[in-house]
Amino acid sequence: MITYKKNDEVTLVITDMGNDGEGIGKADGYTVFVKDAVIGDHIRAKIIKAKKSYGYGRLMEILEPSPFRRETKCPIARQCGGCQLQALTYEKQLEFKEKKVRDHLERIGGFTQIPMEPIIGMEEPYYYRNKAQFPVGKNKEKEIITGFYAGRTHSIINNRNCCLGAKGNEEILNRVLSYMKEYRVEPYDEQTGKGLVRHILIRCGFTSGEWMVCVIVNGERLPREEKLVETLKTIPKMTSITLNVNKKRNNVILGEQIRLLWGQTYIEDSIGDITYRISPLSFYQVNPVQTRKLYEKALEYAGLTGNETVWDLYCGIGTISLFLSQKAKQVYGVEIVPQAIEDARENARRNGIKNAEFFVGKAEEVLPEKYRREGIYADVIVVDPPRKGCDVQLLDTIAAMQPKRVVYVSCDSATLARDLKYLCERGYRLDRICPTDMFPQTVHVESIVKLVRK
Repeated sequence: MITYKKNDEVTLVITDMGNDGEGIGKADGYTVFVKDAVIGDHIRAKIIKAKKSYGYGRLMEILEPSPFRRETKCPIARQCGGCQLQALTYEKQLEFKEKKVRDHLERIGGFTQIPMEPIIGMEEPYYYRNKAQFPVGKNKEKEIITGFYAGRTHSIINNRNCCLGAKGNEEILNRVLSYMKEYRVEPYDEQTGKGLVRHILIRCGFTSGEWMVCVIVNGERLPREEKLVETLKTIPKMTSITLNVNKKRNNVILGEQIRLLWGQTYIEDSIGDITYRISPLSFYQVNPVQTRKLYEKALEYAGLTGNETVWDLYCGIGTISLFLSQKAKQVYGVEIVPQAIEDARENARRNGIKNAEFFVGKAEEVLPEKYRREGIYADVIVVDPPRKGCDVQLLDTIAAMQPKRVVYVSCDSATLARDLKYLCERGYRLDRICPTDMFPQTVHVESIVKLVRK
């Protein structure tokens, strides 16, 4: 095997793709990872980082395009960090995601027999996001811009018309930036900590048509706030205009304080027969079309007959809880964000659901406490944790409670595989798993798993 060094050029045939969507090829036995190359491409690449047995390359030229390569819908897809797979046909994207989940289950979880169902894809894998957070800054010409961060940086790629977001986003961004320019409202500068507008958060109810705009600011108020309200409230179905205060010098987008500028502090949306109230701080799945399919699969995996007690951990605003309550005897939800629990309780009230109760706190603290002190039990436990997966204390409590079924919804197949291994070593069996494409054009994939007690 030849070892290459930085700035060497190599020609490669891309034979595989890594977890982050990078192409993988070999030059004389030396493995090279190349961003923006897709499986089947014949390329020329420059080595930008070299290790002993592998390196990272920059795509310099496509000598022969892959049969799976396609023209990207977005002209800046390569610069923007949002769509890692847009140059790949959608069918191949689904194959990539199925393989990613399977590889993690085999390599991290140690599973050999994987009862995987076909991935649930989308008919229209564009314009599916009901939420977007746009950072605001300035370009080299000192003009105010907004868009998305380039991959692994905080450099803003100017783009007001993302082909993953709702189609009304561009008009809203145009109006906010015009207001900023007219009234000389400065964007926030991460380097100096000065400036005012940090992000623009936009949410859209796909079934209700309602719009929410939340401006995140490094201060208590905006100059001439009434002028911003005037320009935004004329947009059809504009429902909520708020200000979010975040004076901290960190990378967290939202602060804790919300102030209403106009309308109400929430919008509504529906999944199936359940209507949800969504506030700026609420967690709500970003792809409503796929969310319904995901929750229907969760209901199927839960196997409810009307006699079960269900615990929904990391419940957010009660989306899964209320969906399951239609077929369960009693549902309990746990979530750390107080505002989300307020929304969950209000959502239950609005939908006339009386068999759902919600608790504020960390799932890894509330469930063990309820189990030890009150002897609560569960026939079914549903978990939908953040990317880091479940806390060990929580997994231990689940194993001790011995519910008949555990339904695990995951946005990270690596931590999913780790947690499944832990539970399967403590009395559970992997019964079914179904990847779901919640995030087309990206490398991310949602998975839903059914575990049964041995």
